[in-house]
Amino acid sequence: MVRRIWRRHNRWEMWQVGKKIVITGGAGLVGQNLVAKLKQRGYTRIVSIDKAANNSQILREQHPDIEVIVADLAREDGWQHALADCDALVHGHAQIGGLVPQEFVDNNILASERVMAAAIEQGVPYIVNISSSVVNSMAVDDYTETKKAQEKLVAETGIPQVILRPTLMFGWFDRKHVGWLARFMEKVPVFPIPGSGKYLRQPLYVADFCDVIVSAIENRTTGAYNITGQERIDYIDLIRAMKRATGARAIILNIPYDLFALLLRIYGLFSKNPPFTEKQLKALSTPDVFEIIDWPGIFGVRATPLDEALKETFGHPVYSKIALQF
Repeated sequence: MVRRIWRRHNRWEMWQVGKKIVITGGAGLVGQNLVAKLKQRGYTRIVSIDKAANNSQILREQHPDIEVIVADLAREDGWQHALADCDALVHGHAQIGGLVPQEFVDNNILASERVMAAAIEQGVPYIVNISSSVVNSMAVDDYTETKKAQEKLVAETGIPQVILRPTLMFGWFDRKHVGWLARFMEKVPVFPIPGSGKYLRQPLYVADFCDVIVSAIENRTTGAYNITGQERIDYIDLIRAMKRATGARAIILNIPYDLFALLLRIYGLFSKNPPFTEKQLKALSTPDVFEIIDWPGIFGVRATPLDEALKETFGHPVYSKIALQF
């Protein structure tokens, strides 16, 4: 009996070793965490394609045994060959923030059109399409509208796929949102909160999301799923939880919403790619409540409790010290 179990386990490991996984946006938050998860599961043929050279270098340093390609999917060629003999494509690149509308079109629509054309040409058999919960949001902005278009164009390829719509994510390598806020909190004596701070959030631990992706790849799951953080929490309470997890000493101070927006506009005058914009502030205060489904049961993974996830995020001796660049 033990020998039969060992043989099945050994065959499973060999299956994983032989499978090639390609990740677009592989040097971003999800990609960096996903590579670590895939390697833990025994995958050895992993390819990352990302236009961010500095972040790709971080990925190379952490995982010198995988293939890392630096390329702008919307502009450049030469990366298409990487999709040959691909067993699963994780479509994960996206323009999330910024002040230039064309960047959202380029990175969320044009780049995806080109990736899908290459996927069809190379006969990619399966796609994990990382969409976003914003496709069901009441917010109207460049990110929301281009993500809706992106999800639709990937679905129209006809390639078997799963559509995953995560909410706000946090975890190792987080350069925006929770990660940036935590680093900011550790540097300043006063941490400002816009208005009352009573904006409902449903944060999702990126390690849990990567477990979902791996499960989808291995089970060839299809359909569309809203992958929402299992715990609902107000923004101000999330900030307080971050303070506990990081040990920051900053004073949390509520300031008028309009003043907060003005400060963001001023900051935007001096930064070409600010970590937080006025449009994102509007999205933060939009009263969205996203569906919570039993994705732990559907995908056979564990949902990490929020406090535990925050401790893991800010407590890792190596990964918690690495911040990706904008």
